[in-house]
Amino acid sequence: MGFTAKKLLINRLLSSRQNLFAWGQNSFGQLGDGTTVSKSSPVQIGTLSWSQVVSGTRSLAIRSDGLLFAWGYNVVGQLGDGTVVDKSSPVQIGALSWSQVAGSPYHSLAIRSDGLLFAWGYNSSGQLGDGTTVNKSSPVQIGSLSWGQVSAEGNQTQAIRNDGRLFAWGYNGFGQLGDGTIVNKSSPVQIGALLWSQVSVSLYYTQAIRSDGRLFTWGRNNFGQLGDGTTVNKSSPVQIGALSWNKIAGISYHSLAIRSDGLLFAWGYNPAGQLGDGTIVNKSSPVQIGSLSWGQVSAGGNHSLAIRSNGLLFAWGYNGGGQLGDGTVVDKSSPVQIGALSWTQVSAGQNNSLGLLGFSI
Repeated sequence: MGFTAKKLLINRLLSSRQNLFAWGQNSFGQLGDGTTVSKSSPVQIGTLSWSQVVSGTRSLAIRSDGLLFAWGYNVVGQLGDGTVVDKSSPVQIGALSWSQVAGSPYHSLAIRSDGLLFAWGYNSSGQLGDGTTVNKSSPVQIGSLSWGQVSAEGNQTQAIRNDGRLFAWGYNGFGQLGDGTIVNKSSPVQIGALLWSQVSVSLYYTQAIRSDGRLFTWGRNNFGQLGDGTTVNKSSPVQIGALSWNKIAGISYHSLAIRSDGLLFAWGYNPAGQLGDGTIVNKSSPVQIGSLSWGQVSAGGNHSLAIRSNGLLFAWGYNGGGQLGDGTVVDKSSPVQIGALSWTQVSAGQNNSLGLLGFSI
């Protein structure tokens, strides 16, 4: 990197910061504040600037300089630091530069800045993609292809190659890989011949947006989480309506999506009001949530987080661990505003949350 490029990078890092905040359940140190005490309101984690976060019982984050950090639950090496010891503060994973990170509670993946994919953690169903079912406590390279996006949950992984092709591997008992079978795969297999722009892996099911904006889902559907109006499992992608979408999210059994016009929709499991429609009734087809315009959304175990187009943060659903961040442990079945600050990214985990608060100096 030449002098001019270095100067531009330094100026960008100095003029725009994204501070990390965490809240909710903290029994494994997953908030990263050096304790195992739960928090019902956002608390700042250090003073560094970050570019991406992934929340869960194990948390992952990429710092603004591209370095990868992990903390929280580590029983099968899912932090990637070569140990199986929990960490309550962020620990640096290697010295490489990374562009994207993803993971389930038990396995993790990251795309390096050169596009190469790495995986580590639990591997009972081949979810790491290295052709084995052996756990790894440090990152291992998966093939030699170049990747654009990766998503993981529930012992399965999906990734979009830089050419737009979708690949899947890991547990497939409900057809969640999308290859028309219910057979596990320990190496990436291509799913159809379509081109895709985004994929989101949830617990035993998958959502993906095709390059033309169409939404497809497949896998387990016992609560209507596929959104096709049924509760029947699907082992191949099925199109949901004829609308165009630009954001999707899911971890457990409920789904969230932002339509291309900025409107928010939800469907699936709803006993704690995690859909945000003011009820606790499951929905097997997308229902519109209010009439605001949204920029980003994240679905947790039984709670939801979303950033409005103006940067304000809202939360709803289960709140037993304080994961909504409103200072209470009371469930909410409709979106409630969390403070009055402007957020750039949010990630909902099983019972905890992480967010990046952006500001310029």
